[in-house]
Amino acid sequence: MSSQDVLKNASTLASYNVLLQVMFRVLTFLLNAFTLRFVSKELIGVVNVRLTLLYSTLVFLSREAFRRACLSGSTDGKRNWRQLINLLWLTLPLGVLWGALLAAVWLWLLEVPDPQSVPFYGPAVLLFGLAGVQELLAEPLWVLAQVHMFVKLKVVAESLAMLAKCSVTVVLVMSAREWGLYIFSAAHLVYTGVLVLCYAVYFLHFLPSKEAIESNFPLRNIRDLMPHKAHGEPLVDWTVARLTWSFFKQSFLKQILTEGERYVMTFLNVLSFGDQGVYDIVNNLGSMVARFIFLPIEESFYIFFAKVLERGRDVKSQKQEDVGVAADVLQCLLKLVLVIGLIIAVFGYAYSELALDIYGGSLLSSGAGPSLLRYYSCYVLLLAVNGVTECFVFAAMSQEEVDKYNLVMLALSASFLFLSYMLTWWAGGVGFILANCLNMALRITHSVLYIRRYFLSSQWKPLRGLLPSLPLCLVLGVSAAVTVVSEIAFCCDGGWLLRFVHVGVGAACLFFVLGTVVLTETQLVVFVRTQLLPQYRKKRL
Repeated sequence: MSSQDVLKNASTLASYNVLLQVMFRVLTFLLNAFTLRFVSKELIGVVNVRLTLLYSTLVFLSREAFRRACLSGSTDGKRNWRQLINLLWLTLPLGVLWGALLAAVWLWLLEVPDPQSVPFYGPAVLLFGLAGVQELLAEPLWVLAQVHMFVKLKVVAESLAMLAKCSVTVVLVMSAREWGLYIFSAAHLVYTGVLVLCYAVYFLHFLPSKEAIESNFPLRNIRDLMPHKAHGEPLVDWTVARLTWSFFKQSFLKQILTEGERYVMTFLNVLSFGDQGVYDIVNNLGSMVARFIFLPIEESFYIFFAKVLERGRDVKSQKQEDVGVAADVLQCLLKLVLVIGLIIAVFGYAYSELALDIYGGSLLSSGAGPSLLRYYSCYVLLLAVNGVTECFVFAAMSQEEVDKYNLVMLALSASFLFLSYMLTWWAGGVGFILANCLNMALRITHSVLYIRRYFLSSQWKPLRGLLPSLPLCLVLGVSAAVTVVSEIAFCCDGGWLLRFVHVGVGAACLFFVLGTVVLTETQLVVFVRTQLLPQYRKKRL
């Protein structure tokens, strides 16, 4: 498969992932808005922070290293899928082990919520852990789907799972509110169960099909998906296993950096359960665009870079055509996320209070809510740039470089925890965002230096993607000033008419910003038009 074909498939995957994440976040957005009116903020805090952290920690530590290692390296024809399947099934016993360990910590070492306001905490911990282990049953199938670019399978599976979860939540909140945490535990079990079922049904249908035979799919029947040892060959590919171990050591640190504020809230008790609920709602609202646009791009183009580039080899020793394509794509991706991040930072400042007032009423728009969302809008810019730079760096690093980077992540993790604790005591919830900003800036600096060294001896300069055009900077600066004045004049206590005026001012400014992007960032516009947008119309897997 040529680099252009890989780019095309990665773009397709990114586009479908964006669609999936849009639907995901919209449904979650509406579900949170609905539950805010029926359950207490303490219960939301326990579910969205404490229990979700248990689930995400279990799943991430059990599978992330396996995913990165198995998606890296050789082309499809050179993979020994029997050995990879054997390796991927290790996620299940590892998940059981992590589940037992984390459940013990959550039940016996952490503060237990008041059973009057948050009932059934103990059973909920066990059920969330069970949901995480259940999801790991689909891991070999997920990796197969990603490697072979079954782009619609993930969309359909996760869409159906999310719809099932939302339906169960709404029905139980309306009819059995007294069940407390059982409502959200049952909904999460349904989500992971439907997800596993969709992947299993698809491959049961696909493997014996004529399409699988014609496409020379490496597996032939359902027995090939089960762990077993072939005569005369190792049980697993030890090269991939060693790479998995390197990523596994790193996954601890990355999880702390990714979910750091939740760990601080959970283990250090710097915020009450109610305050955790408010912070988490604002955090989710502020990160919607980051999660449904930036994360799918990062995941999909990590696969592209991992396939096009040869891990651990310098630029001159690789095919120059592939390196050139990778450099051009990296430059366009950096420019894309930079422009989106700048727009969010500029307009997020002036429209945070209005957004929170519409979403959750005075519960969110009063107090620290607007300040949290304003700071988060700036943090999104750093989050966007870091996602793209790190997805390239992790695809290009050798195993030895990955091991060395573990030491960098260790230092960042320690500094993040310290900064989070200190800044939270000083600035409340805003301290979490400030600590994230500082650590994200350090991670970006490390990645940028690596990319600069990587391309230093070549003709390509992909880091130019981090330099927006001067006209765009000027228009963004004027828009920031105009929208702030508009907020002071029209928002948010003068009624809906003045709110609409404030929204209209922002829409006009956004129109001028987008027009400037089209006129001045021509390479970016061509990339989006030719590589991303057409993929929404693709129908084949």
